[in-house]
Amino acid sequence: MKRNPKRILIKFSGEALAGEDSFGINTKILKYLADEIKSVVSEGFEVAIVIGGGNFIRGVSAAKDGIIKRTSGDYMGMLATVINAVAMQEALESDGVAVRVQSAIKMEEIAENFIVRRAIRHLEKGRVVIFAAGTGNPFFTTDTAGVLRASEIGANAIIKATKVDGVYDKDPAKYENANLLKEITYEEALKEHIKVMDDTAIALARENKLPIIICNMFKKGNLLKILKKDPDAKYSIVR
Repeated sequence: MKRNPKRILIKFSGEALAGEDSFGINTKILKYLADEIKSVVSEGFEVAIVIGGGNFIRGVSAAKDGIIKRTSGDYMGMLATVINAVAMQEALESDGVAVRVQSAIKMEEIAENFIVRRAIRHLEKGRVVIFAAGTGNPFFTTDTAGVLRASEIGANAIIKATKVDGVYDKDPAKYENANLLKEITYEEALKEHIKVMDDTAIALARENKLPIIICNMFKKGNLLKILKKDPDAKYSIVR
């Protein structure tokens, strides 16, 4: 699919919504993220979102002692992403932003079923689309879901929103002389197992030539700076 230069997908973890609480949803964080996304929409960008569910449960963790099967654990994680998607929808709508949630698992009372043509139409009409329930399949992370959905809707890039400015040549928390890497290749990211996204997600991005932008979502205005190519914006890009 031809990419739309004004269309992006933002991926952030469920833990981001918990803030310092480490569990559940911190409404102050939710409000902050909604404001940042609104600022991007207001500039004419088409925004899709994928949120993880780690602030409630992770499939791998739930299945680690064998009592819960991995497949069931992953489905539980998908349901957690739906909770987060509905919360983000509410926060954005309270900010005056039109939103639609689409789920990879059917639950008509809560969200639309995922249909790529309908999602694109929503984006063209200026609505934010939140993709919930991952890919709808166990054994795939929400990072992979983010890359998949970004590729399907023809996004120009996927933005992995984190708490750091990007990828460094060494741990910035330990080394003062750590350098931010402005650009790295897919091959370098896979070879070095850079903890930006899991290898499946990076390989899928490489296959679809989808750039991955890693940035700090918690620096106010940084997201919009990146999209407007402000020279002061801090980020790393994998491509």
